[in-house]
Amino acid sequence: MKQTELIAYLDDYLRVREIEDTSQNGLQVEGPGEVRKVALAVDACQVAFERAVAEKAQLLIVHHGLFWEKPARLVGPLFRRVRTLILGGCGLYAAHLPLDAHPEVGNNAELARLLGLQNTYPFSRYHGIDIGIAGTLEPPLPIPILIGRLIQALNMPPIRVLAHGPAEARRVGVISGGAAMMIGQVAEAGLDTFITGETSHSHFHQAAEERLNVLFAGHYATESVGLKALARHLEEKFGLETVFLDVPTGM
Repeated sequence: MKQTELIAYLDDYLRVREIEDTSQNGLQVEGPGEVRKVALAVDACQVAFERAVAEKAQLLIVHHGLFWEKPARLVGPLFRRVRTLILGGCGLYAAHLPLDAHPEVGNNAELARLLGLQNTYPFSRYHGIDIGIAGTLEPPLPIPILIGRLIQALNMPPIRVLAHGPAEARRVGVISGGAAMMIGQVAEAGLDTFITGETSHSHFHQAAEERLNVLFAGHYATESVGLKALARHLEEKFGLETVFLDVPTGM
Protein backbone atom coordinates (compact mmCIF):
# COMPACT_ATOMS: atom_id res chain seq x y z
CA MET A 1 0.00 0.00 0.00
CA LYS A 2 1.06 3.61 -0.37
CA GLN A 3 3.21 4.93 2.46
CA THR A 4 1.10 8.10 2.67
CA GLU A 5 -2.06 6.06 3.17
CA LEU A 6 -0.50 3.85 5.83
CA ILE A 7 0.93 6.82 7.73
CA ALA A 8 -2.41 8.64 7.60
CA TYR A 9 -4.14 5.54 8.95
CA LEU A 10 -1.62 5.08 11.78
CA ASP A 11 -1.83 8.76 12.75
CA ASP A 12 -5.61 8.51 12.99
CA TYR A 13 -5.84 5.03 14.55
CA LEU A 14 -3.22 5.78 17.23
CA ARG A 15 -4.35 9.41 17.71
CA VAL A 16 -0.76 10.64 17.51
CA ARG A 17 -1.79 14.27 16.91
CA GLU A 18 -4.17 14.34 19.86
CA ILE A 19 -1.94 12.92 22.61
CA GLU A 20 0.61 15.22 24.23
CA ASP A 21 4.01 13.56 24.46
CA THR A 22 7.72 14.30 24.71
CA SER A 23 8.22 12.01 21.71
CA GLN A 24 7.80 13.46 18.23
CA ASN A 25 5.33 10.76 17.29
CA GLY A 26 4.47 9.88 13.72
CA LEU A 27 6.68 9.58 10.66
CA GLN A 28 10.26 10.44 11.69
CA VAL A 29 12.18 9.27 8.62
CA GLU A 30 10.51 9.10 5.22
CA GLY A 31 10.77 5.83 3.33
CA PRO A 32 9.71 4.37 -0.03
CA GLY A 33 6.37 5.33 -1.55
CA GLU A 34 5.08 1.75 -1.44
CA VAL A 35 5.01 -0.37 1.74
CA ARG A 36 4.72 -4.14 1.45
CA LYS A 37 6.46 -5.21 4.66
CA VAL A 38 6.46 -3.54 8.08
CA ALA A 39 9.01 -4.26 10.80
CA LEU A 40 8.32 -3.38 14.43
CA ALA A 41 10.76 -2.92 17.33
CA VAL A 42 10.69 -1.38 20.79
CA ASP A 43 13.71 0.88 20.32
CA ALA A 44 15.07 2.98 17.45
CA CYS A 45 18.54 1.46 17.72
CA GLN A 46 21.21 0.56 15.20
CA VAL A 47 20.62 -3.18 15.55
CA ALA A 48 16.90 -2.80 14.86
CA PHE A 49 17.59 -0.60 11.83
CA GLU A 50 20.06 -3.07 10.35
CA ARG A 51 17.66 -5.95 10.91
CA ALA A 52 14.74 -4.03 9.38
CA VAL A 53 16.82 -3.36 6.27
CA ALA A 54 17.95 -7.00 6.15
CA GLU A 55 14.29 -8.03 6.35
CA LYS A 56 13.59 -5.75 3.36
CA ALA A 57 10.97 -3.81 5.29
CA GLN A 58 9.87 -0.48 3.83
CA LEU A 59 8.71 0.85 7.22
CA LEU A 60 9.90 0.31 10.78
CA ILE A 61 7.48 1.15 13.60
CA VAL A 62 9.06 1.72 17.02
CA HIS A 63 7.85 2.65 20.49
CA HIS A 64 10.92 4.70 21.41
CA GLY A 65 11.76 6.85 18.40
CA LEU A 66 14.80 8.93 17.44
CA PHE A 67 13.42 12.42 18.03
CA TRP A 68 12.08 13.80 21.28
CA GLU A 69 11.56 17.29 22.76
CA LYS A 70 14.80 18.96 21.77
CA PRO A 71 16.24 19.33 18.26
CA ALA A 72 18.80 16.63 17.52
CA ARG A 73 21.99 16.98 15.47
CA LEU A 74 22.59 14.26 12.91
CA VAL A 75 26.07 13.35 14.09
CA GLY A 76 27.68 10.24 15.56
CA PRO A 77 25.37 7.29 16.31
CA LEU A 78 22.25 9.27 15.33
CA PHE A 79 23.70 10.02 11.89
CA ARG A 80 24.65 6.37 11.42
CA ARG A 81 21.16 5.23 12.37
CA VAL A 82 19.44 7.60 9.95
CA ARG A 83 21.93 6.77 7.19
CA THR A 84 21.18 3.06 7.65
CA LEU A 85 17.48 3.69 7.11
CA ILE A 86 17.90 5.98 4.11
CA LEU A 87 20.42 3.76 2.31
CA GLY A 88 18.34 0.70 3.15
CA GLY A 89 15.11 2.18 1.81
CA CYS A 90 13.25 1.97 5.11
CA GLY A 91 11.13 4.64 6.80
CA LEU A 92 10.70 5.13 10.55
CA TYR A 93 7.47 5.70 12.47
CA ALA A 94 7.32 6.30 16.25
CA ALA A 95 4.38 5.80 18.60
CA HIS A 96 5.21 6.34 22.28
CA LEU A 97 2.33 7.30 24.61
CA PRO A 98 -0.23 6.71 21.84
CA LEU A 99 0.79 3.05 21.83
CA ASP A 100 0.83 2.77 25.62
CA ALA A 101 -2.69 4.14 25.93
CA HIS A 102 -4.47 2.67 22.90
CA PRO A 103 -7.63 0.78 23.96
CA GLU A 104 -7.20 -2.02 21.41
CA VAL A 105 -3.50 -2.56 20.59
CA GLY A 106 -1.94 -0.57 23.42
CA ASN A 107 0.72 -2.04 25.68
CA ASN A 108 -1.53 -1.78 28.72
CA ALA A 109 -4.69 -3.07 27.04
CA GLU A 110 -2.74 -6.02 25.68
CA LEU A 111 -1.11 -6.77 29.05
CA ALA A 112 -4.52 -6.66 30.73
CA ARG A 113 -5.87 -9.10 28.15
CA LEU A 114 -2.93 -11.48 28.49
CA LEU A 115 -3.28 -11.50 32.27
CA GLY A 116 -7.00 -12.17 32.13
CA LEU A 117 -8.17 -8.97 33.81
CA GLN A 118 -11.93 -8.55 33.80
CA ASN A 119 -14.16 -5.46 33.94
CA THR A 120 -11.27 -3.33 32.71
CA TYR A 121 -11.24 0.46 32.72
CA PRO A 122 -8.65 3.22 32.14
CA PHE A 123 -6.95 4.87 35.12
CA SER A 124 -3.96 7.02 36.11
CA ARG A 125 -3.60 10.43 34.44
CA TYR A 126 -0.39 11.23 32.59
CA HIS A 127 0.11 14.05 30.09
CA GLY A 128 -3.64 14.65 30.19
CA ILE A 129 -4.73 11.10 29.34
CA ASP A 130 -5.61 7.95 31.25
CA ILE A 131 -2.51 5.90 30.55
CA GLY A 132 -3.11 2.67 32.51
CA ILE A 133 -5.63 -0.16 32.52
CA ALA A 134 -7.14 -1.56 35.71
CA GLY A 135 -9.41 -4.53 36.24
CA THR A 136 -10.28 -7.43 38.48
CA LEU A 137 -9.25 -11.04 38.79
CA GLU A 138 -12.19 -13.30 39.54
CA PRO A 139 -11.47 -15.38 41.46
CA PRO A 140 -8.48 -13.61 43.02
CA LEU A 141 -5.10 -15.11 42.20
CA PRO A 142 -2.31 -15.88 44.65
CA ILE A 143 0.68 -13.72 43.77
CA PRO A 144 2.83 -16.70 42.64
CA ILE A 145 0.07 -17.74 40.20
CA LEU A 146 -0.17 -14.19 38.85
CA ILE A 147 3.60 -14.18 38.40
CA GLY A 148 3.24 -17.41 36.42
CA ARG A 149 0.73 -15.73 34.12
CA LEU A 150 3.08 -12.81 33.67
CA ILE A 151 5.96 -15.14 32.76
CA GLN A 152 3.74 -16.87 30.22
CA ALA A 153 2.64 -13.54 28.73
CA LEU A 154 6.11 -11.99 28.47
CA ASN A 155 8.33 -15.08 28.27
CA MET A 156 10.49 -13.86 31.14
CA PRO A 157 10.21 -13.61 34.93
CA PRO A 158 9.65 -10.24 36.62
CA ILE A 159 12.80 -8.29 37.39
CA ARG A 160 11.61 -7.61 40.94
CA VAL A 161 8.55 -8.39 43.06
CA LEU A 162 7.52 -6.30 46.06
CA ALA A 163 4.92 -8.39 47.90
CA HIS A 164 3.64 -5.76 50.33
CA GLY A 165 -0.06 -6.28 49.61
CA PRO A 166 -2.55 -9.10 50.12
CA ALA A 167 -1.55 -12.67 49.38
CA GLU A 168 -4.09 -12.78 46.54
CA ALA A 169 -4.41 -10.18 43.80
CA ARG A 170 -7.96 -9.03 43.06
CA ARG A 171 -7.81 -5.38 41.89
CA VAL A 172 -4.91 -5.01 39.47
CA GLY A 173 -3.50 -2.04 37.56
CA VAL A 174 -1.12 -2.20 34.61
CA ILE A 175 1.11 0.60 33.26
CA SER A 176 3.95 -0.43 30.97
CA GLY A 177 7.49 0.95 30.98
CA GLY A 178 8.86 3.30 33.62
CA ALA A 179 5.71 3.99 35.62
CA ALA A 180 6.84 3.28 39.19
CA MET A 181 6.17 6.95 39.97
CA MET A 182 2.46 6.14 39.54
CA ILE A 183 2.33 4.08 42.75
CA GLY A 184 0.50 6.89 44.53
CA GLN A 185 -2.23 6.94 41.88
CA VAL A 186 -2.46 3.15 42.03
CA ALA A 187 -3.13 3.33 45.78
CA GLU A 188 -5.66 6.14 45.32
CA ALA A 189 -7.50 3.98 42.79
CA GLY A 190 -8.02 1.30 45.45
CA LEU A 191 -5.93 -1.35 43.69
CA ASP A 192 -3.99 -3.99 45.58
CA THR A 193 -1.53 -5.03 42.86
CA PHE A 194 0.42 -2.99 40.31
CA ILE A 195 2.32 -4.29 37.28
CA THR A 196 4.81 -2.01 35.56
CA GLY A 197 8.22 -2.17 33.91
CA GLU A 198 11.15 -0.53 35.67
CA THR A 199 12.00 -0.52 39.34
CA SER A 200 14.12 1.80 41.44
CA HIS A 201 15.31 2.13 45.02
CA SER A 202 13.16 5.18 45.68
CA HIS A 203 9.82 3.36 45.32
CA PHE A 204 10.39 0.48 47.74
CA HIS A 205 9.12 2.23 50.87
CA GLN A 206 6.18 3.86 49.11
CA ALA A 207 4.94 0.47 47.93
CA ALA A 208 5.39 -0.94 51.43
CA GLU A 209 3.59 1.94 53.12
CA GLU A 210 0.71 1.81 50.61
CA ARG A 211 0.53 -1.98 51.20
CA LEU A 212 0.75 -2.75 47.50
CA ASN A 213 2.05 -5.70 45.57
CA VAL A 214 4.25 -4.34 42.78
CA LEU A 215 5.54 -6.57 39.99
CA PHE A 216 8.32 -4.99 37.93
CA ALA A 217 8.13 -6.99 34.72
CA GLY A 218 10.74 -5.14 32.67
CA HIS A 219 10.54 -1.94 30.64
CA TYR A 220 11.35 -3.70 27.38
CA ALA A 221 9.08 -6.69 27.97
CA THR A 222 6.01 -4.69 28.96
CA GLU A 223 6.42 -2.43 25.93
CA SER A 224 6.82 -5.18 23.35
CA VAL A 225 3.27 -6.55 23.55
CA GLY A 226 1.57 -3.53 21.99
CA LEU A 227 3.80 -3.63 18.93
CA LYS A 228 2.98 -7.30 18.41
CA ALA A 229 -0.73 -6.49 18.70
CA LEU A 230 -0.34 -3.63 16.21
CA ALA A 231 1.44 -5.99 13.83
CA ARG A 232 -1.51 -8.40 13.94
CA HIS A 233 -3.87 -5.48 13.34
CA LEU A 234 -1.97 -4.33 10.24
CA GLU A 235 -1.85 -7.87 8.87
CA GLU A 236 -5.60 -8.29 9.29
CA LYS A 237 -6.55 -4.78 8.15
CA PHE A 238 -4.31 -4.41 5.11
CA GLY A 239 -2.75 -7.81 4.46
CA LEU A 240 0.72 -6.38 5.06
CA GLU A 241 3.60 -8.67 5.92
CA THR A 242 5.02 -7.85 9.35
CA VAL A 243 7.98 -8.92 11.45
CA PHE A 244 8.72 -8.15 15.11
CA LEU A 245 12.43 -7.49 15.70
CA ASP A 246 13.25 -8.71 19.20
CA VAL A 247 16.18 -6.72 20.60
CA PRO A 248 15.82 -7.26 24.38
CA THR A 249 17.73 -5.09 26.83
CA GLY A 250 17.15 -7.16 29.97
CA MET A 251 15.78 -4.03 31.62
